Amino acid sequence: MPAAVVVGTGFGVRVHVPALRAAGFNVIALVGQDGARTARRAERHGIAHACTSLDEALALPGVEAVSIATPPNTHAELVITAVDAGRHVICEKPFALDTAEATAMYETAERAGVSHVVGHEFRWAPERAVLGRAIGKGAVGEPRFATLVQYVPLVADPDAKVPAWWFDAERGGGWLGASGSHMVDAVRVWLGEFASVSGALNVVSERTDVAEDSFTVRFTLDNGVEGVLQQTGAAWGGIAGITRVAGTSGTVWLDGEEAWLGDATGVHRLDVPDDLALVGPPPSDDPRDRFTHLELGPYTRLCEALHAGVTGQPFDAPVPVPTFADGVACMRVLDAVRVSAASGGAVVRI
Repeated sequence: MPAAVVVGTGFGVRVHVPALRAAGFNVIALVGQDGARTARRAERHGIAHACTSLDEALALPGVEAVSIATPPNTHAELVITAVDAGRHVICEKPFALDTAEATAMYETAERAGVSHVVGHEFRWAPERAVLGRAIGKGAVGEPRFATLVQYVPLVADPDAKVPAWWFDAERGGGWLGASGSHMVDAVRVWLGEFASVSGALNVVSERTDVAEDSFTVRFTLDNGVEGVLQQTGAAWGGIAGITRVAGTSGTVWLDGEEAWLGDATGVHRLDVPDDLALVGPPPSDDPRDRFTHLELGPYTRLCEALHAGVTGQPFDAPVPVPTFADGVACMRVLDAVRVSAASGGAVVRI
């Protein structure tokens, strides 16, 4: 069983640790800045070693993989340290502060010859994977038009307890990177590469002098698809939105955790085939676990991809495995959106 260390005591403990274990890793160390807190959380989750630096964890015998769940401004240094030491790596999204950092991380990992994956685990979310497969098999004909819009209440309350970096642009915060990166990745997987964007970033919640909690992006893809990405994390009320792709002979969309197809023969619910089905975690009353049922299954698949890279075993992934190359591609889009927003929504080619 390959040994792994997790860097980050928040999302790293809540999702990375159980996902790595479910995928066949032995998590032997937790790394955090606060020694006492890290020790408490390591003990609570049955992790043998609590460390205050990645170098300390890498010195432990048998470590083969590193999982990074820290603020984005720390990713480049941690990734490069890990891959220079010959370790295989999972890195969270937002992947980096910008495309230049992302490119350096990718190129260093490639030179080191290690396996590398980025935290776009929702490629394995069954409804998203089913929708993407339907598009890939031609269910909508030639895709022409895409809309991904969502209202989320997560940070509507200015007093909501969230990590400080979420609203600190210098540390890689902002809703565009936190959630928009997943939307950009979905479009890239389902439909192709971005050609241009026009974007706006704004704050909907009652906060001042913070990174955005909302974004609007109009985009064109290399294949001519036109679309809109729009999301706020600061909408009071329940989650609501629309995810829909229209083509020359059909339309696919998501309704909650189900995918649907409409075409000349009518409207059809798309079943989840066995290779895309996931097993959810056991029920929990802990408020910290409110999203675990959405995150843990897909993240376990991501960790299984890394496990295959570490052990050299075959891994028949039903979706493309997201690597650092995808991290770079996503950062190019996010950087272009930020340039556009700073220029009053000017169209920026990618």
